[in-house]
Amino acid sequence: MTKLHSTLARLRQTPGRLAQDTSGLALLEFAFAMPIVLMIGMYGIETANQALINLKISQIALNLADNASRVGLLNNSNIEQLREVDMNDVLQAARNQGAGIGLTTNGRITVSSLEKDSSGTQRIHWQRCIGQKSGTGYDSTYTTTVTAGTDATSGNAGTPAPTGMADSENPGSSVSAPTNGGVMFVEINYLYKPVVGNWLFGTMRIHYVASFIVRDNRDFAQIYNPSPTAARATCNLYPA
Repeated sequence: MTKLHSTLARLRQTPGRLAQDTSGLALLEFAFAMPIVLMIGMYGIETANQALINLKISQIALNLADNASRVGLLNNSNIEQLREVDMNDVLQAARNQGAGIGLTTNGRITVSSLEKDSSGTQRIHWQRCIGQKSGTGYDSTYTTTVTAGTDATSGNAGTPAPTGMADSENPGSSVSAPTNGGVMFVEINYLYKPVVGNWLFGTMRIHYVASFIVRDNRDFAQIYNPSPTAARATCNLYPA
């Protein structure tokens, strides 16, 4: 009986001892807080990565438009002639800049030449493209009437663009070329893939445009392709 009474007494004291025992409190709190902390951490990582990718693509678009507005070879008349090899070089530079994020594998880059003649008529004279993504949202918002695989040879060829070129996804301003001059208009569309999985943010398309006025005395008749000829990066092709 004494042993039984002792056991019962200890059992009656157990709830009180458990209530006063705090040895596992930190572990218990961590177990409850860990899912919340983990979600916040992953959200922060994904948000920071998105910001970095957006900045990178924006800078690539600006650099490409700037480079395309500068390149060319001066002829004996001190007039700059843009060549296919020049366009291939600036597109290759964009490809190299975006290699770390697979820009040309998961995206599409389009360079358009918006030109205005002496009568004030604006046209998209030609386009050059790289990138494997295709279809709505990736191919250029603008298209030319130039036959795929060839190029316009007349300064009046191309698709009319009387009000210039605007960013179709962020309207409000329009890019216009100077009279007897041109603007290099760049569009980049990129399929962003989250680093922590699609369940948190899902995939999204990043879109940027940039434009620079051609500052040199360029010959706008055509893109020249002297011997040895270079492959044309026309927009009917989808190379990485």
